[in-house]
Amino acid sequence: MTTTDADQLTPEAAVEPAADHAPGAGTDHDHGVHGYHQQKDEHLKRLRRIEGQIRGLQRMVDEDVYCIDILTQVSASTKALQSFALQLLEEHLRHCVADAATKGGDEIDAKVEEATKAIARMMRT
Repeated sequence: MTTTDADQLTPEAAVEPAADHAPGAGTDHDHGVHGYHQQKDEHLKRLRRIEGQIRGLQRMVDEDVYCIDILTQVSASTKALQSFALQLLEEHLRHCVADAATKGGDEIDAKVEEATKAIARMMRT
């Protein structure tokens, strides 16, 4: 995965509240609470575990471990990141896209297009 691809996996900045909502009457999503918020600690723990796998790869290279053994670990790390991305996508659909659907209008189309592009990026990796 390139740095550019990794940058695309980062969550978006908080979305501004819709103009037609009264101040303070918006949803959690309006206030920058994203779909992964409730599982944030679990996600951070999972990412730290993946980080450990990557550090293990560095150590394996440093210690001149056999190529195939390193490739096996690369595959495991890649699968772990893909699994994390899929979980994050599911939470995005359940929270952010569902929130846009309740608001209607152009926002739902934008969120569906955004999710479709994210899925396409995931499929390329």
